[in-house]
Amino acid sequence: MFYSNNTKPVLLGYVDAGYLSDPHNAKSQTGYVLTYGGTAISWRSQKQTLVATSSNHAEVMALHEASKECRWLRSVLRHIQGVSGLTVDENPTILYEDNAACVTQMKEGYIKSDRTKHIPP
Repeated sequence: MFYSNNTKPVLLGYVDAGYLSDPHNAKSQTGYVLTYGGTAISWRSQKQTLVATSSNHAEVMALHEASKECRWLRSVLRHIQGVSGLTVDENPTILYEDNAACVTQMKEGYIKSDRTKHIPP
């Protein structure tokens, strides 16, 4: 990651999953990093507790975990901005994801097909 003094104070997230990274236990890996102003402020890499039935399913579970952390961080940032007299940022937080099927599913909502019918809406 490249750090610069020209970055804007914006919360961004980067999410990925490794499908069946532990084939002995049929578990996938979740990984995410959340940055504020270009600096990493929260990150995690852990085995998923549920067995994903596809790479798309593993990516959706990783997004879910990252979004929970993002929601908490946004509340902390809003509190700090509010008590400090700063402008509270109400813009949505962008979470970057590299799986095309997962990105399409998140943009368009739940997609019912043979490949995604096992993922709950």
